[in-house]
Amino acid sequence: MQRLGVIADDFTGATDIASFLVQNGLPTVQYNGVPDGEATQSAQAIVVSLKSRSCPTEQAVSASLAALKWLQAQGCDRFYFKYCSTFDSTAKGNIGPVTDALLAALGETFTIISPALPVNGRSVYQGYLFVFDQLLSESGMRHHPVTPMTDSALPRLMEAQAQGRCAVVNAAALEQGADAVQQRMQQLKAEGVRYAVLDATSEAHLITQGAAVKDLPLVTGGSGLAIGLARQWATPGYDRQQAEAAGRPMGEKAVVISGSCSTMTNAQVARYLTQAPAHVVEVEACLEDPEAYAQRLCDWVVQQEGALAPLLYATSDAQALQRIQQQYGAQRSSEAVEALFSAVVRELKARGYQRFIVAGGETSGVVAQTLGIHAFHIGPVIAPGVPWVRATDQPVSLALKSGNFGNEDFFAHAQEAFRND
Repeated sequence: MQRLGVIADDFTGATDIASFLVQNGLPTVQYNGVPDGEATQSAQAIVVSLKSRSCPTEQAVSASLAALKWLQAQGCDRFYFKYCSTFDSTAKGNIGPVTDALLAALGETFTIISPALPVNGRSVYQGYLFVFDQLLSESGMRHHPVTPMTDSALPRLMEAQAQGRCAVVNAAALEQGADAVQQRMQQLKAEGVRYAVLDATSEAHLITQGAAVKDLPLVTGGSGLAIGLARQWATPGYDRQQAEAAGRPMGEKAVVISGSCSTMTNAQVARYLTQAPAHVVEVEACLEDPEAYAQRLCDWVVQQEGALAPLLYATSDAQALQRIQQQYGAQRSSEAVEALFSAVVRELKARGYQRFIVAGGETSGVVAQTLGIHAFHIGPVIAPGVPWVRATDQPVSLALKSGNFGNEDFFAHAQEAFRND
């Protein structure tokens, strides 16, 4: 039996891929950070979530190699470096260096690049990454505060930050089936190509990809490829509903926290403002007296009553975000808001809150780390790539949402669809 080890570069990305693995037949457990000891949960797939997407490159490489070593010690023999379906990595980014380091550690010289996730509107055609009907560079990702994506050509993005040549296995090869894809990859490898971008405009292409790359020691991509790989290695007689039951949300006291400034999260916050009580997080107050401000926000949360949980949000549109960064500094303002959310979550947990719905990869990492959660059971899906998860060692449930995932009614749906679980 193959055992898959996944190294995810952020917390929402980890729950994203873990959800697709569970849905498609692989018993999966997720760990936050590299554990100190052996895996405490037996599973066919083990996901290690790091916070390595936008940290200094040497830190990202070191953390990823540590995760690889630990996963090897748990008996994993196939590995998956998971990053965002919008790539989220500029010329100075970490995807290339981490991929190179993992290849070197495994003694390999070739891997694939597959960020496509068609169910969420991320497709790859002729090596170009699209967000719905827009090129990546023309989507809202061009304004990302940390990784502005101004190029849509994955080979160019990869070659700018990695140590080898990158080519494309196009949609025409995918249409011909797994054998044609394998032949094209073998040809590229023989020509000295180090990374092959795989086109995908449909889930059928992802299934073909899974069949074509199932024997590669290392694959890299978003969560979509996990659909194809999981179906190749699915456990006979696997009961998905039984597996998801361990991760169903528990507790009644809930709060919604949004730190993402993505286009979709802005729309989700705007919708939720019409449905539930909400309080904006002010950067100036975070900087002046963060402890007192955190207490005031917690008091406000506890005072709210209604069918839907209160929302604390630092979400803003591109223009407002630019003004905040110019006034307070990008790093200073971001760190202040993260510290504020950490203090709020710590206090709300002490006051009996057990459900946390969180938008944004960085914010999700802060929340999970503050709560001291080391491992998750993967529960039912709220939206593609966003499951409920439950801590394995404490009565806390979370919905960790990548910025652009979910529809506009996500925050309400996360509560209403699972209220009686």
